[in-house]
Amino acid sequence: MGCGGGEPVARYLLEHGYAVTGVDSSAALLDQCRQRFPQQQWINADMRGLALDQDFAGILAWNSLFHLSPDDQRAMFAVFERHAGPGCALMFTSGPAAGEAIGEFEGEALYHASLDPGEYCTLLDTHGFEVMQQVSEDPECCGLTVWLARGIC
Repeated sequence: MGCGGGEPVARYLLEHGYAVTGVDSSAALLDQCRQRFPQQQWINADMRGLALDQDFAGILAWNSLFHLSPDDQRAMFAVFERHAGPGCALMFTSGPAAGEAIGEFEGEALYHASLDPGEYCTLLDTHGFEVMQQVSEDPECCGLTVWLARGIC
């Protein structure tokens, strides 16, 4: 969710034998995905209202969830739950603590927000996921705070 142009994450998953369904609100980025990986499914949609009537073995919100407001992030956990198949792996990135900041990407202002880690744990539990691992500011992932959870339904 929030697949961008599909590089490098979609490529990595495809090279390891997984099928990919990507969702992004940017038609231009999805065009890049379609050119790079035409055999996969690319959906132009806002992930906040996503209702595909389909479930998945894995859901990934890498460098996307934290661009949503805190309230929108809270609402996303129902979206994750709605799309999670049995034992679904859910991986997402967040900030290390609650807060909001404006960063910069290619000369443009870029919004970031994070909930408190305890709130993420509560949301995961409420929506049928258990935390498998969480690493704050992981040096092996360029300093990102990474969450891995599994659906328990």
